[in-house]
Amino acid sequence: MAVVLDALASYVQNMLTEMARDEVQMLFGVSGDIKKMDTKLKDLKNFLADADRRNITDQSVQAWVGELRDAMYEATNILDICQLKAMERGKSHDAGCLNPLLFCMQNPLHAHKIGSRIKNLNQRLEEIKKRSLDFGFINLSSYQDRSWRTVSSRLHNRETSGELDESSLVGEKIEEDTRNLVDKLTTEDENNKIMIFAIVGVGGIGKTTLAQKIFNHEIIQQEFPKKIWLSVNKDFSGTELLRRAIIEAGGDHQSTGNVRTALERALKGALNGEKTLLVMDDVWDPRAWEDVLKAPLVNAAQTHGCRVIVTTRHDAVARRMMAKMPYHHVNKLAAGDAWLLLKNQVVGNENDEAQIELLKDVGMEITAKCDCLPLAVKVIGGLLRHKTTSRRDWKNVLNDSIWSVSQMHEDLNYAIYLSYEDLHPSLKPCFLHLSLLPKSSVFHFKAIVGMWISEGFVHGTSRDLEEIGREYYDELIQRNLTEPCRGYFVQQVCSMHDVVRSFAQYVARDEALVAHNSDIDISGKLKSQKFIRLSVDTKGSESNELDLSLLQGQTSLRTLISVGGHIKIKPGDSLFAFSNLRTLHVEYANCDALAESLTQLKHLRYLSIKGALTSKLPENIGKMKFLQYIGLDDCKGLLKLPSSIAKLQQLRFLSLSGTSIKYISRGFSSLTNLRKLYGFPANMDGDSCSLEELEPLSQLTHLGISGLENVSSASFVTKARLGEKKRLRYLLLSCTSRLGDDDRLVKEEEGIYEKEREQIEEVFDQLCPPPSIENQGIKGYFGQRLPRWMMSAAIAPLVSSRILTMNELSCCTELPDGLCQLPSLEILQIWRAPAIKHVGSKFLQPNHHCRNLSQVGASFRRLGKLILIRMVEWEEWEWEEQVKAMPILENLTIKFCKLRRVPPGLAFHATCLKKLYIYDVEHLSSLENFTSVVHLEVFRNTDLERISNLPKLQKLIIIKCKKMKVVEGMPALQRLNLKDYDMETLPRYLQYVNPRDFLLDCSLSLLTSIAAGESGPEWDKFSHIQQVKAYADDEGAPRKRYVLYTRDPLRFETNISRDAIKVLGFKS
Repeated sequence: MAVVLDALASYVQNMLTEMARDEVQMLFGVSGDIKKMDTKLKDLKNFLADADRRNITDQSVQAWVGELRDAMYEATNILDICQLKAMERGKSHDAGCLNPLLFCMQNPLHAHKIGSRIKNLNQRLEEIKKRSLDFGFINLSSYQDRSWRTVSSRLHNRETSGELDESSLVGEKIEEDTRNLVDKLTTEDENNKIMIFAIVGVGGIGKTTLAQKIFNHEIIQQEFPKKIWLSVNKDFSGTELLRRAIIEAGGDHQSTGNVRTALERALKGALNGEKTLLVMDDVWDPRAWEDVLKAPLVNAAQTHGCRVIVTTRHDAVARRMMAKMPYHHVNKLAAGDAWLLLKNQVVGNENDEAQIELLKDVGMEITAKCDCLPLAVKVIGGLLRHKTTSRRDWKNVLNDSIWSVSQMHEDLNYAIYLSYEDLHPSLKPCFLHLSLLPKSSVFHFKAIVGMWISEGFVHGTSRDLEEIGREYYDELIQRNLTEPCRGYFVQQVCSMHDVVRSFAQYVARDEALVAHNSDIDISGKLKSQKFIRLSVDTKGSESNELDLSLLQGQTSLRTLISVGGHIKIKPGDSLFAFSNLRTLHVEYANCDALAESLTQLKHLRYLSIKGALTSKLPENIGKMKFLQYIGLDDCKGLLKLPSSIAKLQQLRFLSLSGTSIKYISRGFSSLTNLRKLYGFPANMDGDSCSLEELEPLSQLTHLGISGLENVSSASFVTKARLGEKKRLRYLLLSCTSRLGDDDRLVKEEEGIYEKEREQIEEVFDQLCPPPSIENQGIKGYFGQRLPRWMMSAAIAPLVSSRILTMNELSCCTELPDGLCQLPSLEILQIWRAPAIKHVGSKFLQPNHHCRNLSQVGASFRRLGKLILIRMVEWEEWEWEEQVKAMPILENLTIKFCKLRRVPPGLAFHATCLKKLYIYDVEHLSSLENFTSVVHLEVFRNTDLERISNLPKLQKLIIIKCKKMKVVEGMPALQRLNLKDYDMETLPRYLQYVNPRDFLLDCSLSLLTSIAAGESGPEWDKFSHIQQVKAYADDEGAPRKRYVLYTRDPLRFETNISRDAIKVLGFKS
């Protein structure tokens, strides 16, 4: 990533402040020179923001930035050495060693060397400062002053209106979005006189277009006598906003002058109590609503109400404005819609349209390069409008060097560049750093934040660095610069789109290299340029290993990331060349040869060797005083930790998950700075660290304990004092699994002795978490009942629990009755519980014996997602209609069980249920009366015969449900997907549903019957559907054969031969 000078300077100044506080500079007799360095950095910092900005596009500035960058990196190296020596001296028992004069006398060469380096560095900084005068840098002052400043009036003060550009409207999606939002805007709500709806998305994605479409909709015109459109922008004026609102409302603003209160009264008078729609377009600061428009609108809305649409790039703005959830996030255009938009920009007349349609294949490649972002498509459309409509000219545009990152035009980068410029200086290096992470590997946020902390990107008190880092991570997602990946809880993993990644890598081009071993010129790049950060992906390069020696010329590296495992490491290879490293992340490499040389990395803060083929860490790892993060995940050959690890006083993160480490040497309790500890082995060996050594680790926020079956007595567990760890938010309690791949007990004939079950139950009873716990997991537990602190009478400790996962419950026969009372529980997952056959009423209502259940409050009142998988013997779920539960459940997954029916209480009370997934449920025969479900998937349910009365269902996926006979009562159905390669004919229920789109995967023989069209036996079953796409495999190729049908206008197309159709006796 590129250095962000402003952020780096802050980091250096923080180091200087810490040294001054600890009087480290006195140790070397260099306090005067340290003060000079601090002063020079403060002088330079005044214009570093401008230098950072110009460095992206101005080549003349780049060399100067590089010199300053190197000087500040040199400063961090020097200051590290000073601190390291101070820490080493601090361990001495000789009190006199801390005397600065005595230290310098005892170590004259070392003190002289440090002093000389600092003096030379100050001279460099002075020269760099003088040269800065040549560039005319602007003093942008502090970020707080400039964060709301206009960077470019053309870019930031983009004035919009309610007028709609019809050429920007393409595709059905915007029509659907418009209908949905118009419905919401016109829905009456007696409790909300003012309702705010947010349209959120990156710049240039079409937020304004959608708002304009809504603003001009005929229903809106009829519903709202008063309509106001305001472009708010970043540097809004409160009085100007009020004045323009008055004009839009048809009032008189001239007599009010600039008096704020008078303008507010005038606006209220102009609205005259009539129902009002206010559109606030391009809002960056929620104060435009809170401090300016809210009061007059609230006062005017008392009679007939008011609706507000806010378009913004940031969820945080919508949240501050109290917009209704969920916000409407605008998605990128579909490929076909992007092409249509491009064509609309280029077509001048009917003659052009026919010619341009012939260029559709090239045009769609161009829109793909625009990432289907409307703004980018429109910009390139403007370029093509000035070209001829020849294929050669369009191909030239497609292959033009403008698409290379280093030459990308500013307008094409508008959304990304503008979002980047708006970031706080501390966030910029974090954003750029994300572009280093290879796409082929998964990086969890905890590793990402660990890297940021190790690089010095996260500023704050030591106590809160992880929390601040998580806030940075979340903000980048909220700003749409990264996207959370599906399938992970609480945004644990995010991805960066290629276009955004390319932008970030372009900004970082002078000091960071992101390469794949297959790159032809990787060797040339490594030999021709010195990098600060290097990321290498060797996945898929088994036959072409990357030689470590090729990297060793990069002696300035501070970050080295390697995934894929195909790095050639020879006996005798060393890490000595990388002595400046702060971050080392290596996955699946053979690291044994490098283990001993790790301690040469004096500056290293972050070490992760995930999946490494290594059996050891250096015994003297305790000398690596700066280590803050150690990740050893999946290092299966690793049997023990060096005892000197207890000397790493700055260690904040340690993960042993997936290793073969069964015990840790005593002394672990000295690591009181630890925040996150995973895979801590519970062991009762007399020479090893016990659970008792967890007691002093009061700063822990995340803790995972494994091997709890090894604890012989519950009395040992109490010494860990988990309930007293007030900062603990995540807790995973694990035993070695007793289940095989078939979800049955391993060595079932031996079973689990009753004494073992009782002992593990007692142990877990004593592991009650503190009230601060938000995310709780239990894995491999083999007790017959779950811990008592999950029971209704003792549920108080889990009041903050939002996520609860229970996996591999080999002997548990029933679910605890306390879970339903958890006031904060949002996600509940149970996976592999083969002993549970019946889920009774106690699971939903502990006081189920109450005579009047209608007076009992709803249980699981905040549960939004419920996942029940591989409860393979589960047959019955008891939940009657009078038991109120799960009122806001939105997502339900049930897989691999023997459930005979879905309980009536679920359909009756789960009125917010949107998505329902039913997979491999053996005895289920029907799904009925889910009035709120919009998405339903049923897969391999062998006895399922009927799906009916789902009035809001929009998408239905049916896969290999061979007994299905009835599908009816779904008037809102838009899409039906059906997959079954054993079907001989189309099911007759197709005649009783009318989806807009029908997607079919079937056998080739059935597809051939469909291909006969009107003359075939299947025609009456699908001909009423607007669009049908049917596919079959052939000759080993998936979906090789197809039938495509559109009802209006009529189109019927197939690549099945006429002869094949005739063979079945049909006309072709």
